[in-house]
Amino acid sequence: MPTTPGSTVPALRLAEVTKSFGSVVALRSGSLAVDAGSIHALVGENGAGKSTMVKIIAGLYRRDGGTVEFQGQEVDFRSTAEAKAAGIAVIYQEPTLFPDLSVTENLFMGRQPTNRWGRIDRRAMRAEAEAIFTRLGVDIDPDRPADGLSIADQQIIEIAKALSLDARVLVMDEPTAALSGNEVDRLMTVARTLRDAGCAVVFISHRFDEVFDLCDTITVMRDGAYVSTDAVADVTVDEIVRRLVGREVSDLYPKQHAEIGEVLLEVTGLTQPGLFTDIDLTVRAGEIVGLAGLVGAGRSEVAQAVFGVDPYAAGEVRVAGERVPPRDPVTAMDLGLALVPEDRRRHGLVLDAPIGRNITLATRGRLSRGGLLTSRRENATAKEWAARLEVKAAAMDTLAGTLSGGNQQKVVLAKWLSTAPKVLIIDEPTRGIDVGTKSEVHRLLSSLAADGMGILMISSELPEVLGMADRVVVLCEGRKTAELSRAEATPESVMTAATSTATGAGSGPGSTEMEHAS
Repeated sequence: MPTTPGSTVPALRLAEVTKSFGSVVALRSGSLAVDAGSIHALVGENGAGKSTMVKIIAGLYRRDGGTVEFQGQEVDFRSTAEAKAAGIAVIYQEPTLFPDLSVTENLFMGRQPTNRWGRIDRRAMRAEAEAIFTRLGVDIDPDRPADGLSIADQQIIEIAKALSLDARVLVMDEPTAALSGNEVDRLMTVARTLRDAGCAVVFISHRFDEVFDLCDTITVMRDGAYVSTDAVADVTVDEIVRRLVGREVSDLYPKQHAEIGEVLLEVTGLTQPGLFTDIDLTVRAGEIVGLAGLVGAGRSEVAQAVFGVDPYAAGEVRVAGERVPPRDPVTAMDLGLALVPEDRRRHGLVLDAPIGRNITLATRGRLSRGGLLTSRRENATAKEWAARLEVKAAAMDTLAGTLSGGNQQKVVLAKWLSTAPKVLIIDEPTRGIDVGTKSEVHRLLSSLAADGMGILMISSELPEVLGMADRVVVLCEGRKTAELSRAEATPESVMTAATSTATGAGSGPGSTEMEHAS
């Protein structure tokens, strides 16, 4: 990968780039200048125009106005193939590999080298794959199938593919959102290796601890327009947050006073061998209970069993005193349970369906008359909930898959809140959404609790747990190791319980971490 020491020409430069979709302006004025041999952070709230700009860089969208320059020459990529051929690669949060092919075959898909007899030269392919992984300092078996690889390993393979194509600009779009602590560390090491080799790296993330630890320069976008560019060393997190949202976010965890009432959710002795054992917890009216623990502690598995999505071998779940049968989410919903899942895109939304349909999915039976549901009635209900949660979209027929992460989360919340639940189980409520929307989601949860709803909140972000929960239940290796009041819950007490088994043995899944910064 060629380097350009001392060059004054950015490897990639966008100036006043615009893009509209019909009457919706996605990018009003996108500007960015990334130098070779640097890591450049691109930050902004969901809907700020980052993704549109990345898709223009990648050749997926054509710009309406402005200029794009690559290594000093103006370009107008008509396809992703053109962008890749020029030397631009984008690493997305969720890579798409061919699961039945090997790591090496995925690296060279569509451009396999051949020997003098015209046959695929598998030895040459494997040797180059090994050389690239060695260069990146990672240990991945080139011969293993892609099926079963972690998201982290899949991202590394996409980076290796980019290097094999001699990419000079690498865009990482929310690469750490689904990674554990050790996986994040490895990816950041790889990013630094790329920078030191002369690559221009664009790093998009909502996690400011990563941005300030990894990046040299930071560009802020807001409402589809460029705001500022600074050396990371010259700005603070508070300054960046003010620029992101255009206002002070003085209270990221707005906690309203709520009267704590009767027990709404009671879980006793819940056990599923290999996942969780003897889990007891309660959630009362007006209470937010945080379910904390390291990744792999069994938090999501407990939530899914409580709601009836997954089985359990022993124990009992009751809502307002009524027993919830195992593996029966319909009855769970009828009794007043709602579950907002961790992966909203895979399990919370129908991405190729409109917003209106997504919001009414859980209430279509109630909305129908004589088995019929008119579009007018469905859209009226959807509009009401979209307005309540301030979903930003042109119309109810906008496809859910085109929304920003924060707006997708609001649609999932609208779907479940429209069922009028007694208890809301919400798994990773603010993962992958911007700081301004985080504050909105937290304010909503606090308001729901103040109105008497019980909330079971699962989060890997320790500040979120400490800031929002009235009580904290901590799991480690599928066992409950602590139940702490709001006063007792500190970073030290939660992390001690999260890394201690019920018998006091050391950390099991200690290779992962809870987030110490939002």
